[in-house]
Amino acid sequence: MKNFKEECTLKKWLPALLIAVLLVTFFPRTAITGTSASNENELAVNISLFGEPMKVERPPILVDGVTLVPLRSIAEALGAELKWHPDQTIEMKQGTTRVQLAIGSLSAQKNGQLFTLETAPRLVGSYTMVPARFISESFDMLVTWDRATYTVNINHLQALPTVGSLDNLRALLEKAQGTQSAIYAFATKADRAISVQEEVTNKSAAPSASGAAAQSEAKATADYSSTNTQVAGVDEADIVKTDGTYIYHVNREQQNVLISKAYPSTEMKLVSTLDYKDFNPNELYVDDKHLIVIGNANQRYDHLPAPSVSSSTAAEPNTALEKKRMIYPVYSRQTVKAYMYDIADKANPKLVRDLELDGSYVSSRKIGSSLYLIANQYVDMYHLMKQNDLESAPVDQGQQGQGANPNVPFYKDSAISQDFQTIDYKNIYYFPDSVASNYMLVAGLDLNKIEQGMNVSAYLGSGHNVYASNQNLFVAVTKYAPVQREPLTDKDGSAPADRKLIYPTYEPNTSVFKFKLDQGAAKYVAQGEVPGTVLNQFSMDENDGHLRIATTRGNMWATGEKDISKNNVYILNEAMQQTGKLEDIAPGERIYSARFMGSRAYMVTFKNVDPLFVLDLSNPSAPKILGALKIPGYSDYLHPYDENHLIGFGKETIETTLKGGQGVPDRTAAFYLGMKVSLFDVTDVSRPVEKFKEVIGDRGTESELLHNHKALLFSRENNLLAFPVRVMEVEGNKTDLNGMPAYGQFSYQGAYVYNLDLQNGFNLKGKITHMTEEDRLKSGNNWFDSKRNVERILYIKDTLYTLSPGMIKTNDMLTLKEKGSLLLP
Repeated sequence: MKNFKEECTLKKWLPALLIAVLLVTFFPRTAITGTSASNENELAVNISLFGEPMKVERPPILVDGVTLVPLRSIAEALGAELKWHPDQTIEMKQGTTRVQLAIGSLSAQKNGQLFTLETAPRLVGSYTMVPARFISESFDMLVTWDRATYTVNINHLQALPTVGSLDNLRALLEKAQGTQSAIYAFATKADRAISVQEEVTNKSAAPSASGAAAQSEAKATADYSSTNTQVAGVDEADIVKTDGTYIYHVNREQQNVLISKAYPSTEMKLVSTLDYKDFNPNELYVDDKHLIVIGNANQRYDHLPAPSVSSSTAAEPNTALEKKRMIYPVYSRQTVKAYMYDIADKANPKLVRDLELDGSYVSSRKIGSSLYLIANQYVDMYHLMKQNDLESAPVDQGQQGQGANPNVPFYKDSAISQDFQTIDYKNIYYFPDSVASNYMLVAGLDLNKIEQGMNVSAYLGSGHNVYASNQNLFVAVTKYAPVQREPLTDKDGSAPADRKLIYPTYEPNTSVFKFKLDQGAAKYVAQGEVPGTVLNQFSMDENDGHLRIATTRGNMWATGEKDISKNNVYILNEAMQQTGKLEDIAPGERIYSARFMGSRAYMVTFKNVDPLFVLDLSNPSAPKILGALKIPGYSDYLHPYDENHLIGFGKETIETTLKGGQGVPDRTAAFYLGMKVSLFDVTDVSRPVEKFKEVIGDRGTESELLHNHKALLFSRENNLLAFPVRVMEVEGNKTDLNGMPAYGQFSYQGAYVYNLDLQNGFNLKGKITHMTEEDRLKSGNNWFDSKRNVERILYIKDTLYTLSPGMIKTNDMLTLKEKGSLLLP
């Protein structure tokens, strides 16, 4: 009887025991013990799928800021196949996309690429809960978070219309050109107003060089420095790179790239030279496998692919049409070209691939093994509108210049074909509210997957400033919008008929196009628009799914409330919809620099004095000003020192009175002087202070750093700050007869090397120049570009390297004692 009861009991519990054993075997123990997050860390959330409530097996939860949903529910909703594997992994597959996760693991894979999750998948009761955002975005969904209702919205990526045909292209551009003349007149007027400002301050806005605004200083854990970039993990091309042993250097004048063995410095030598013909190298990237050289080339139309011709047209030539045909000259178009080398043997780099995009170079980024390129190509409006018969005429392949269709963009990837590929009208997208006579090409590729080829998308639009986070690419474009003005009236308020129609005016706004970066593919996500214009790439930043963007609106020389310049910060969500704004900062001034650092932002505006604003962006719906500091001068570039200190690079200024004379009143104006480097302490956000400052030279002193952040070398761990500078100095009287500060005479060109710490501030450690005494004597009062101009400074272990087009010089990093030099051809 006893044995029978025991046998029955065992049979009763056997299924449960078997399940328990399988769970222990299949899942890590850490995934079972404590699998349910504590209630105080769990918050119920809602899921909206394509605008409708999503049906789930159990309610989603929010754990440590990450929404977790039942695995089976999200898989079925997205149409993905679900598989469990004995190796303790879960697989989701849809089309060519394959996602792998494991219970209790922060590591996940998409198509073989490794990702780190914010929260590991887990068991909650009998349900497997997985991160909703990662899963959804892996299958090309747009995920947004509604903070007010605790709702995760999952939708398809926004779709753009396509051009479709040549006729539609003409119609789109004709419509867009309807306001072009008025816009041009307005823009020209605005440019004249800006030029007045430039005469007073002699200060030009930083060009388009192109997040958490992560400090991308020299590598702290490595033995060598890297390019100063905006976002950690997002590399930017530069004229100089090092891998810790070799230096790769673009010489634009000689049209070549030099590879030199740099470390140890006693063995420094030139090991190989890449010479080019009909190609101008501009920038480069380097990793442990590849050297990528990016530059400009030109292609003749007769080298491009011919448009397709129907068999009926080829068989029966139209005699009337033949009479209309002309013998066109051979045209050429600029292209962006990239050469990719295998650098296993530095003395003999092996060309393994070359890429080419129609247009001029805008910018690029490299994230891991993924390379992204952006190019602009102007649409030939005259040819498009006047030469109507080119596409319909029979193509004579023997006639130069008639074998190409100059109305569509093209590209080439030698990994796939040596022939150029044109992008058909049906595959060219356009932004309905931002049509321009320009093609923007966005290309991406995985350098390690040569068989996949380059992904290229074409848009009827243009790109100006480019910002990239680790997940997304943002391209900002200035757009002119018509502004309604009240008609002129007489004193009695009446408006005569001839005054009711007034000349239209236009206000510049900024359209921002968002692209998701995914393993060498850039997929369009959404478009947003904000008032005003951006200065450069540092005016944009992505943090926690939100894009923050700083703009200036209006004219700083205007007098009316409606027209005077004002500065703003706008916050957009994942769908590029505005969630918060902070407007009307520093009326009458414009932004000279901006830097976003996590939940804070720093903005420098200027007209006569330099206010540094500290902004709180922790609440995307309600950004606010925390504090401000007003001092003479301005900063063109802001660089993080740590979370409570930042370094400003700009100009010292002086406010003075200019004499009018002959009935013209005296007026007050600000003039720039020498280069200024400041260390700002923002520990007390309500009262930022300029803790230390250094002024270099007098009026006329310049540094590439003021308009190109890549010229900076900074390593907090090595107490090192260095940058190239051309110093101008004034002897005697500092002002001219009108009270304007005098320009200096050339004094020095080279690297300024500082020690910088929070206790002692800036300590000029020394100067390094490549100029000889003969160069100095030849300089006279000024000095222009030379083979001996120091352009970059870097370090490898204990050695500091300065680079000019004609030389690499080495100095001891601690003492700055010269160790040697290498002359470059």
